[in-house]
Amino acid sequence: MYPAELVKPMREDLTSVGFTELHTTDDVQAAMKKEGTTLVVVNSVCGCAAANARPGARMALQNAKTPDNIFTVFAGVDREATDLARNFMVPFPPSSPSMALFKDGELVHMLERHHIEGRPAELIADNLIDAFNEHC
Repeated sequence: MYPAELVKPMREDLTSVGFTELHTTDDVQAAMKKEGTTLVVVNSVCGCAAANARPGARMALQNAKTPDNIFTVFAGVDREATDLARNFMVPFPPSSPSMALFKDGELVHMLERHHIEGRPAELIADNLIDAFNEHC
């Protein structure tokens, strides 16, 4: 587990633009029951989360169409919540960072770490925007 003071600015990268953190399994269960479209970002301390994933997610939210709900879990911090969120992302294997878009609880779009790592934030944002335009 990472110390709270270490991950605070990484959490704020997303919460400052409206993401709600899911700290417990109850939080995840409630989030996944929400109607409409839901984006879940699995945040992490890795460099590709800082350079690519979080900026890409923030950029995508500038689109005209965005998900009804935006949530984040933090891998290596909120372990049980992250594990449960990842269960909703099956058949995709666990990866951090990652992003999943759900529509009425059904997984409709997934970005795994290998879609994020080494790719510019703008490309990640474009990928999410395409998914938002199709599903939101």
